[in-house]
This record gives sequence, C-alpha cells and structure tokens, in this order.
Amino acid sequence: MHHGMRLTKMAGTKRRILTLLACCMGLIWSSSAIAEDTAAPEPCFESRKGASESVPILLENGMPSIKCSPKTGGVLWWGDPFFNTEPLGSLPMFEGQVSGEGVMRSRTEKLTLFTVCGVACHNGFYPPVPKSKNPRALTMHLDIVPDALNLQHGNQAIWCLDCHSAKQRRFLEDNFGNPIGFNEPQKLCGKCHGSVYRDWRDGIHGKRIGEWASDGKKRWFVCTECHNPHDVQQGTRHSGFAQIEPEWAPKLSKGVDNFDYELKNADGTWKEKYLPKEDE
Repeated sequence: MHHGMRLTKMAGTKRRILTLLACCMGLIWSSSAIAEDTAAPEPCFESRKGASESVPILLENGMPSIKCSPKTGGVLWWGDPFFNTEPLGSLPMFEGQVSGEGVMRSRTEKLTLFTVCGVACHNGFYPPVPKSKNPRALTMHLDIVPDALNLQHGNQAIWCLDCHSAKQRRFLEDNFGNPIGFNEPQKLCGKCHGSVYRDWRDGIHGKRIGEWASDGKKRWFVCTECHNPHDVQQGTRHSGFAQIEPEWAPKLSKGVDNFDYELKNADGTWKEKYLPKEDE
C-alpha cells in the first residue's frame, strides 16, 4: 500500500513537472509569436526607392494595406488603393477633360526638411531672398541635390529658382509666379513637359491604380513619385526613370503542369496555329 502511494506521488510529481515545462514552452512560444507579430514591418516602395516608401498596416477589411515583394522591395498589390489618399486637385489647362474621381498620396510628410525649410532657413532673413535668379554655386544642399554644383535638369539651361519659389521655399512656382504645392508637382512639370503632361492626363504616361472604368475612381501617381527632379540622368542610361528589377513570371495555377491548355483544343488536339512542324 505504501509502495503504491509512493508511485502515485511520483506520478503526480511527474505530471506537475511536465505541466510546468509545457507552460514554460507555451510562454516561450507565445513570447516569440508576439515578438514576431509586433516586429515592425519592413517598408517597401510604391514607385521609386527613397521617395515612395510605405509601411504595411492592417486595414479594417482585414487586408494588409500593401503587399511587399521579398525580391525587389517594391509593392506587389494594394489591399485598398485609396487608403490614406486625398483629392488630386485641379489640372490647369485640362479643366473638364478628365473624367472620374482622382486621388493622390500626400508626399510632404515624407520630406523631412519640409516643415523647417521656410521657418528656420529660408524665412526671408536668413539667408536673404535672392535678388537674382542667375545660377550660383550651392554648398548647403549637396545632401539633398548631389549635383547641386552641376545641376543636370534642363541640361544646365534652368536653375533652382526656375522651379522653387524665391520667397516661399516650401512652394514651387508656375510661369506667373503663383505658388504650387509639393503635392502637385504636375503643375510645375507641365511648364516644360507639355506632351508628357498630356499623356499623363490621358493615362498613357505614368501609373494609376483603382477602378477599371474610365469614369471610375483612381489613384494617380504624380511626377515626383517616379522621377527624381534633381537627378534626371540615371547612371549610364541618362534617363530620368531608374530601372526597377522585374519580378519573376507568375507560377502556374494549382494543378496545371504546363501551358498546353492555351495551345490545345478541348479534345487535346493542337490548335491550328500551334501545330508542330513536320521537322519537329
């Protein structure tokens, strides 16, 4: 009887030890899972690295705001193309020629110096408002514009104050001296690039996501989301749009071994234009 009670106590002790180990393992697993879940997601770019980064978040519909490519770091798809957007605004010269509802993503929040630029630096006192638009050597903006001493935009035919307001540096400027917000660079770019501006308006140039219908709601990508306005000669290509590494071709659907279903008829015979040649 005594021996049986001792075995029962030993069995109970063993169960308690196993339970304690299971709890510890559960806590370890839970903490690692929480750490994994709470780890800050990596940002990925929507059009141009360094200018259009976004951090994935979970939307109310249960979808991630964006899906990032593990290969290129670019966005593969959007859970909601209209998330965190605002109205596109008017398009000078094209009033009434654009159908549908257009929205865009604000970029001023991504410009780290945007807030202090017109307050701490270009406040009209320090440095003083320039009296001339003639080019001069810039030594304070090499961190923003690497080729500031040899600006390539316009093939050296234009300078900073042809685009930026001399009195309000937090604004761009049109041909009449009217301010243009940094979220509407198309109004500035259209000053010189009229044909591209028209193509962009018509959806031929640039990028849009959203509804397919011509009169549907779409997110428009503005010029500076894809182009670096200060570096228009990317490497040896001398092009204003840096190449992005392409994705791999999509995998075949589940259960499909090859693309014969596109080449053959329902009865398994080859479609006429894909008939194998006699020497094959």
